[in-house]
Amino acid sequence: MELTQQSPDIGAYLAVDEVIDHEHPRVVEAAAHLARGADTAYAYARAAFEFVRDTIPHSADSGDPRVTWRASEVLAARTGICHAKSITLVALLRARSIPAGLCYQRLADDGANPMVHGLVALRLPGTGCWARVDPRGNKPGVDARFSLEEERLAWVTREEFNEVDYPVVYAAPPEVILHALRGARDRSELWRNLPQRL
Repeated sequence: MELTQQSPDIGAYLAVDEVIDHEHPRVVEAAAHLARGADTAYAYARAAFEFVRDTIPHSADSGDPRVTWRASEVLAARTGICHAKSITLVALLRARSIPAGLCYQRLADDGANPMVHGLVALRLPGTGCWARVDPRGNKPGVDARFSLEEERLAWVTREEFNEVDYPVVYAAPPEVILHALRGARDRSELWRNLPQRL
């Protein structure tokens, strides 16, 4: 699938805002720590991906009721759903000047209850193209990996269930996603209010 930028300006995929707050000291510190063992942009991007995937549990897997949505908040709380974890990975990548954005799938649980799932697209220097990765977090039946050549996402969309890969790379989370994250008092409320499509 060919990914398309929501914004033609690549600078939009390096920007800071209240959600992707990569100038926050907590994000800066985490990025500096991850960069110590990484001598290339690829090595750093992989380290950041594995850090978010493996050390920040998906709140549905851990049973954590808290809802996080700002990158610095996710790093402090060490919890979040796929959208929060994707926002955090984007912030860590942008903190080291790697263009990154958010992209999405519409998935269905056994053909019912569709839900929008959050992913990350990144563009390493010299590659000229976007690649999707999924920092959701692995569990039995889910084995997402950092791979820029061949996608290794948590889920592959299934046409028979009307699942969709959205091709747009967003510079910031769509308002419908942010509205659900900001408005939820806990994860169970968030689950009821997450959008079914973009």
